[in-house]
Amino acid sequence: MNSRFAYFYFMKNEPEKIGGSVGSHVAYWKELELIGYTGAPFADKSGGLITFKAEDLAEAEKIVSDDPFVRSGLIERKWIKEWLVE
Repeated sequence: MNSRFAYFYFMKNEPEKIGGSVGSHVAYWKELELIGYTGAPFADKSGGLITFKAEDLAEAEKIVSDDPFVRSGLIERKWIKEWLVE
């Protein structure tokens, strides 16, 4: 059974680098076609929230670790939490 996860992330203050990575970040998450995926930036563009289903925390962490924002070192802080919404 898949569990739902919430991924909260806050960006570093590097707007030019972030702007150059937004397209690949968005494409990465859409291309995964994850069950239960929804995601969007915060209104102030300081970060965002993504929810999705994964087998377990290890799989969720692997998915997040491949996010272009993470690979480019643009994340200041992040949390992945199992979310008991259903």
